[in-house]
Amino acid sequence: MITIMNNKRMRVLQTLTISISLLMILLLSPSVRGQEDSGCVAAAAGGCYDKEKSMKLKIIAIFTILVASVIGIGLPLFSTAFPALHPDRNAAVVVKILAAGVILSTGFMHVLPDSWNDLTSECLPENPWRVFPFSTFIAMVTTVLTMMMDTIATAYFRKRGLKRMHHHSGGGHDTGGSVGGGAIRDHMQSPRESEMEIVEQNYNSNKELDVESEEKQSQLLRYRIVAQVLELGIVVHSVVIGLSMGVSNNPCTIRPLVAAMCFHQLFEGMGLGGCILQAEYGWKIKAIMVAFFSTTTPFGIALGIGLTNVYDETSPAALIVVGVLNATSSGLLIYMALVDLLACDFMGPKLQGNIKLQLVCYFAAFSGMGIMSLMAKWA
Repeated sequence: MITIMNNKRMRVLQTLTISISLLMILLLSPSVRGQEDSGCVAAAAGGCYDKEKSMKLKIIAIFTILVASVIGIGLPLFSTAFPALHPDRNAAVVVKILAAGVILSTGFMHVLPDSWNDLTSECLPENPWRVFPFSTFIAMVTTVLTMMMDTIATAYFRKRGLKRMHHHSGGGHDTGGSVGGGAIRDHMQSPRESEMEIVEQNYNSNKELDVESEEKQSQLLRYRIVAQVLELGIVVHSVVIGLSMGVSNNPCTIRPLVAAMCFHQLFEGMGLGGCILQAEYGWKIKAIMVAFFSTTTPFGIALGIGLTNVYDETSPAALIVVGVLNATSSGLLIYMALVDLLACDFMGPKLQGNIKLQLVCYFAAFSGMGIMSLMAKWA
């Protein structure tokens, strides 16, 4: 099971690498520049513009966002030093729900509107980009595809795990090599009724252990799929938003965006860190996932700085690529926040058995959504 999940993780990282490579190829293509009309150039050049001041803010953003990301994702992973953030504690559940609210608001209030603005830009031909809502369509399809991948992967790996468990247990009904078989041999001289009772007791005990082991394996598998899909959605969005910040020379836009991204990465990291902790990965895989989450936005900013003289955010190729990636990311984030984080916790036994804690978690969810939605006014 661990080997299978490691292979899945590598496929996720390969998909991410291909996406970033495709984005860079399209943005570095000679056809990226020079295709916009004068209206697009004028719109991009207007407003607050200060290249030197913007560069200082971007350098600050790289380090502050990196620190906020490391702190956010690191707190749950070091729950031994912060016992209140252990997944079994009420405080950890509240923080996770708050983070889920932030992730949900990010998808609805930040990423999806950005995609809409890109794919309905005046710099793109009216047909088909402004006659069909591509952003919401892509987000909707991505949400269902994420659910399909989620359910099929869970069913597939669970089936393989059950086959492996059935093989190791010898089919579950063969009492010759089981505890039941040993009990029969130990009681060869006992009455037949006593023998049958012992066989039945041991068989039921083995069956209960198998069911319990199966449930634990299924839950662990579920946590691992959630952690990986959630990280994929976050990474795609983080690279895109970092790239947009890196190529911008508008300090009036960058300044509030730095504050919003620090808040976003802090609480989003807590949510992801909790999922990684529940997935019970080894330290090597944990380190890889922490590194990917923490460095993607700074990497995007650095990439944007390097592409400042090549990249044109108003070119058709850039608008389409960034718009599609944002729409895809929003679908991933919305699905993960609603289904795998909020619904999973609110319908789980911990919150269903504690109405007071459930109400506190609802307040936390609305707080996360409200604060992140309010930040959409400036960023």
